[in-house]
Amino acid sequence: MQDESVSPKDTAIVIPRRLDPEDAQLALQELQAILKRQEVVDALAQRQHGDEDEDGSNLLEGMLQRQHEDEIRAIINSLHPADIAFILESLPEQQRQAVWQLADAEHDADVLLEVEDWVRESLIKSMDHKDLVAATGTMDTDEIADLAPDLPPDVIAEVQKGLTDAERAQLVEAMGYPEDTVGAIMDFEMVRVREDVTLEVVLRYLRRLHELPDHTDQIFVVDRDDRLRGVLHLSKLLVSEPETLVSDVMATDYLSLNPLDSDADAAGAFERYDLVSAPVEDDRGRLIGRVTIDEVVDVIQEDSSEQELSRAGLQEEDIFAPVVSALRNRAPWLLVNLCTASIASFVASRFEDTVSHIVILAFLMSIVAGIGGNSGNQTMTMIIRAMATGRVSGSNIGQLVKRELQVTFLVGACGSLVAATFAWVISESAAVAGVMMAAMICNMLIGAALGVLIPLLRDRLGKDPAVGSSVLLTFFTDSLGFFLFLGLATVFLL
Repeated sequence: MQDESVSPKDTAIVIPRRLDPEDAQLALQELQAILKRQEVVDALAQRQHGDEDEDGSNLLEGMLQRQHEDEIRAIINSLHPADIAFILESLPEQQRQAVWQLADAEHDADVLLEVEDWVRESLIKSMDHKDLVAATGTMDTDEIADLAPDLPPDVIAEVQKGLTDAERAQLVEAMGYPEDTVGAIMDFEMVRVREDVTLEVVLRYLRRLHELPDHTDQIFVVDRDDRLRGVLHLSKLLVSEPETLVSDVMATDYLSLNPLDSDADAAGAFERYDLVSAPVEDDRGRLIGRVTIDEVVDVIQEDSSEQELSRAGLQEEDIFAPVVSALRNRAPWLLVNLCTASIASFVASRFEDTVSHIVILAFLMSIVAGIGGNSGNQTMTMIIRAMATGRVSGSNIGQLVKRELQVTFLVGACGSLVAATFAWVISESAAVAGVMMAAMICNMLIGAALGVLIPLLRDRLGKDPAVGSSVLLTFFTDSLGFFLFLGLATVFLL
């Protein structure tokens, strides 16, 4: 029997839309083509400025500009907010602002949450007070806390006026947790029930909700003081008899997080236990929030990106940022690298007589230095990854160093045979080949040992193990590689 409260006018055919990253790539190409055409129109208009037919030119220019804006608006507003964010990140500053101004206001909140920090700052600067308040006012308290560092204080103050007392308290609490902690990424939206009610009561309660919070795979069971007693999995709720008490089917073996726990540790726990969500308890055992898989994925992605940049001594930057900004980011560690390279060259210059007598050494010594650096980088990557996942401790450092030296020696022995053969072919000297083999194995062992010790030492000093570690490793393997190769050559070949 059809529900009389629903008329044919109220029904609509919903056309499913498939989300595909390739759609964003195609949209980006189309937008770039339109923006390029607009640049050509603007250039022609500037050339024709002052002509007798200036009014006609301005009219044509205005028509083309409106046409281009309509095309951009149609493309950008048909995309998912995450795809809009991708496009904005892929455009230079001027084009980014032009596209952002044509995006519908309904996308503002979602896009601001999706874009990278360095893009968000420029977007927020281009928005007026009213638009910022409207966009921020639609966000949850944890989302507002994420954006708070980039928002003007007057916007935060006005948004707080529209919150309830409970939401305002949640916002203040979320903003009080340090970055890179569980408290900074936790969500306050969750479903809580008591353990002394039946599953039928729980089902009736869920049906009264407008919708379940995102990524709800379990319901949290609490007492009257909001202390967590257990978790009720939705799968258990659906397959159990309605008359069953929550206390009879709830799980008491669950992972619980503290708001001051590291978000990286939380991400590792999610990966280890295949979690979708996890409760967050304060020091008194009260349930104050939860962490969901979407936030954890963001943490993993950010940490991965930071590590990749840190190994080169870089920080995250806008790829279209001004040259001066990029120079401040890249110059420091490049200058450090220049100094270390100069020291390595100084070491080589001390063996000028050896190289002048056996010129072929000048062509071979770069192989020794390079292979030592590559060997050390392999070890360093493994160690930094193991440290990030919590697998390295003070008790197993010696074992790690011993293992890496064994592996490197075996690899170096095989590789050095190839290098020695090459040295013998081009030098026609077995002695040169022997020196090449010995120096290469020694430098690879040095690189492996430093690949373990440098990240551990930086971590012990409270520094990021990945930042600049490759620069330090290259300094040692280059300097010691030249010293070993040319020193052995001086002793055994002269």
